[in-house]
Amino acid sequence: MKKYVMFFGQECPHCKMMLPFVEKIERETGVSIERLEVWHETKNADLMRSLKDVILPKCGGQLRIPTFLNTETNDVICGEVGYEALKEWVTK
Repeated sequence: MKKYVMFFGQECPHCKMMLPFVEKIERETGVSIERLEVWHETKNADLMRSLKDVILPKCGGQLRIPTFLNTETNDVICGEVGYEALKEWVTK
């Protein structure tokens, strides 16, 4: 089973736009997406930084949020994307 992580910031407007999409995808597909807050949780920020070799090439050379990671395939999707694009990424 694939494991998905969403790195986000509590006050990030782009992250706030994505959270309803995440919740809808979880309801529709049964997939669980772990949410890791990185602006206030040092442990989560350190984890995201430790994955920079995986994230940077897919995110324009920057660690930014929201970032979604498939921990099985190291596939990454960055930034605010549409519902259908996120769902397709999760279900492929």
